[in-house]
Amino acid sequence: MRYFLFLLVLFLLTACQRQEEVIRTEGADAAPAFGDTIIMGSIGDASNLLPVLASDSASSDINGLVYNGLVRYDKDFQIEGDLAESWDISADNLTFTFHLRKGILWHDGAPLTSADVLFTYQIYIDPQTPTAYAERYKQVKKAEAPDPYTFRVTYEKPLAPALISWGMQVLPKHLLEGQDVTKSPLTRAPIGTGPYKFKEWLPGEKIVLEANPDYYEGAPYIKRVLYRIIPDPSTMFLELQSGGLDYMGLTPLQYSKQTDTLAFKRRFNKYRYPSSAYTYLGFNMRRPLFKDKRVRQALTHAINKQEIIDGVLLGLGQVATGPYKPGSWPYNPDVARYPYDPEKAKAMLAEAGWRDTDGDGILDKNGKPFAFTIVTNQGNDQRSKSGEIIQRRLKEVGIDVKLRVIEWASFLKEFINPGNFDATILGWTVPPDPDSYNVWHSSKTKLGELNFVNFQSAEVDQLLETGRRTLDQAERKKLYDRFQEILAEEQPYTFLYVPDALPVVASRFRGVEPAAAGIMHNFIEWYVPAKEQKFKR
Repeated sequence: MRYFLFLLVLFLLTACQRQEEVIRTEGADAAPAFGDTIIMGSIGDASNLLPVLASDSASSDINGLVYNGLVRYDKDFQIEGDLAESWDISADNLTFTFHLRKGILWHDGAPLTSADVLFTYQIYIDPQTPTAYAERYKQVKKAEAPDPYTFRVTYEKPLAPALISWGMQVLPKHLLEGQDVTKSPLTRAPIGTGPYKFKEWLPGEKIVLEANPDYYEGAPYIKRVLYRIIPDPSTMFLELQSGGLDYMGLTPLQYSKQTDTLAFKRRFNKYRYPSSAYTYLGFNMRRPLFKDKRVRQALTHAINKQEIIDGVLLGLGQVATGPYKPGSWPYNPDVARYPYDPEKAKAMLAEAGWRDTDGDGILDKNGKPFAFTIVTNQGNDQRSKSGEIIQRRLKEVGIDVKLRVIEWASFLKEFINPGNFDATILGWTVPPDPDSYNVWHSSKTKLGELNFVNFQSAEVDQLLETGRRTLDQAERKKLYDRFQEILAEEQPYTFLYVPDALPVVASRFRGVEPAAAGIMHNFIEWYVPAKEQKFKR
């Protein structure tokens, strides 16, 4: 009983302290309170809620609230402790010793220990685990858990992203040991240590999370997070306006033309900042059609990127030239560019043997027309509209392009993962560290891995291998500058654009803090004052 009272007092003191902090900054009329539900719109359903197996953004959004890593990025992309309260790095940068926080509980009440971290590492490197993220952990020479709150790894060679790689989400050993992880119940009903507990998943409809009262940083103010799967952006926006959603990513049209009324501004706050992501047209280099780089370069010349930015993004974005965010330290602004030039595109295609020999308006070679299909995912209006513009521009240079828009789960399972496509319009999130081994190294072309366009370059392989071993940032930049030069020359992707992020949040939610990392970095600090709460249960 005494122990219970002690915990109760501690909980109340923590809650009061957090309330006092916000009162000082927000004013007494906007004092924080626990409760309410935030309803978030998602264009796609999650595919897998076991992080080692998930590679889509919908799953990652959920997993980011359910699980923790040893470390994480803060709002300014600086590394800070998460499950690890501190760490030591040896003078030779080969040994990392993490000191775990004590008293952290899994959502089922079991204690977190270093054995869970060691087990998670072992899951990642197990050849039976179908994960796209094993490579960094295969660089570890030795991993050990000398006591319940210490985890130590030693590398054979220095690894530049070694520290942040331990931001991988830790898995519960007591629930997964001895199982085939691909068949674990946790793929559908996760149990983590994070600020939110899994509650319910109705496929294609919704995913519900509830606040974790035992979270080590304190219980989140918002009691419940409900993700509604709404594949159509227009339908999602109607739901937002009618009160069926509290949060969504706006389309450029919605941001620029449909949210500028006083009534909307009273009910919602909208934000704009460059996203850490880019959109691309990727060519499947297993297809004979795309093996000649002159063809890929010509296709890029035939596409007007600025037209896409102006017409699809309404100017809310910038041209992409490679896999890094403009303005970030690894970005190389001096790579070869391919300005819109349809006549040059035709000349390059002719040089590669593609001519309209039968006068039907479509280029052909050895009796075969230049025709292919672009696939993209349902629910992303920007990608489908970009595809329509690309289709039209390529038709003008004599290329017959079909566009298929496919439901997300089928898109991944039937087309992208098995490499069953000609070309695809997709996007990548760009992490702060430039290590791109998993996406571009030629060893990462197997089923379910991330180099699904089958790009192969011995020089790029060497640059990526050296870049991840180089600790000096200036030296790393030289390597990644050259890497970007090769991608620009080879054009395995037509890098299209870096869109602006355009989130909108119902105005009753306070504590939203825009930062380099976006607005979700402090989500557990968002709250709704008691008098404004919409959902009381």
